[in-house]
Amino acid sequence: MENNMKMRAKLKSDITEVKVIISHPMETGRKKDDFGAIMPAHFIQLVTASLNNLPVLEMQWGTGISKNPYLTFYLSNAKVGDNIVVTWYDNFGETGTGEILVTS
Repeated sequence: MENNMKMRAKLKSDITEVKVIISHPMETGRKKDDFGAIMPAHFIQLVTASLNNLPVLEMQWGTGISKNPYLTFYLSNAKVGDNIVVTWYDNFGETGTGEILVTS
């Protein structure tokens, strides 16, 4: 799978707002293809985030999350230039990682 993640991390006052868009099909396993066959479930199961290599977020997802999910979260101890890494893992064993520095 192509690893497409768009990220932004902006420091506002003393709170950093992190926005992430993950390109992923997020199939539920209930949809049918053009031939009437059920398409297999293909979804993100785990999303993690770290700030300067320290874990700050871990989420377990399922089939209820939409295609190309959009995620926003906030950090209170980040400074301009700090490194944020977001990684996802899906039920097919695929993974994707995005990395960004905090800006003002």
